[in-house]
Amino acid sequence: MSDSILAETSVFRLPQGGGVWRDTHDEREFDALTAELQAARAREAAGLAREASWLLEKSELLQRQAMLAQEFEHRLINSLQIIVSLLSLQSRTAGPEAAAQLTVAAQRVAAFGRVHRRLHLLDHQETVEFKQYLAHLCEDLSGLLFQGEAAHSIVVEGANIDIPTVFAIPLGFIVNELITNSAKYAKSNIIVRLASVPAAGCALSVLDDGPGLPVGFHPSASRGLGMKIVGSLVKQIGGALQTAAGDNGQGARFTVTFRPPELTTHIDLSQVA
Repeated sequence: MSDSILAETSVFRLPQGGGVWRDTHDEREFDALTAELQAARAREAAGLAREASWLLEKSELLQRQAMLAQEFEHRLINSLQIIVSLLSLQSRTAGPEAAAQLTVAAQRVAAFGRVHRRLHLLDHQETVEFKQYLAHLCEDLSGLLFQGEAAHSIVVEGANIDIPTVFAIPLGFIVNELITNSAKYAKSNIIVRLASVPAAGCALSVLDDGPGLPVGFHPSASRGLGMKIVGSLVKQIGGALQTAAGDNGQGARFTVTFRPPELTTHIDLSQVA
């Protein structure tokens, strides 16, 4: 067969440097598949680049929001301090009765500022030993609500539990609202009880010895701003809010059950109710 006829009829060629015979049609398919894979990789890389850019923008936005929130907190605390100073100055020129009332008002505003500051001390921590945190918070709240009255106090009981700060801060605000509500009705002590519950994770209760809850009361149906705030915060941590009578069937009990994603317990079982 002549070289020209071979060139026209053959569909095989020998790669340079020797090797196996390869069909030129298969080679074209291989090259097309390679090009398609490269194009797919390019599209994937472009998609990943867009996603990375979106995540970066989201991270920057969250950082700006955090900075704005911190700036707001600083301004709020500074504003409270200014109010305390103005009330104190006003009390110096007022009559005895008005001066006493202005002094009490200044003390309450100052105490509110301390409680608010306490709730944000955890902003840069990942976890917190929650019972100890509650004890400090309740000490501030007791000073704010009862101002040294011997007949009233806030008692913290239960388990020592380390929980993530993202749970501790909303729970701190929840306790603040529930204690503020109980202070209106409590005859003596308000009890804050923290327990580890196998079926639910954790249970945080606020109990008082007041007249108890109205028949048919349900937190979600309450029109009070405090209950709406509590309900929103409970939903934020994926928890549940329940109400019942207090110890020995007296007073009221508000219980928040929640399950943090990472939970470390140091439990004295004799203290768990």
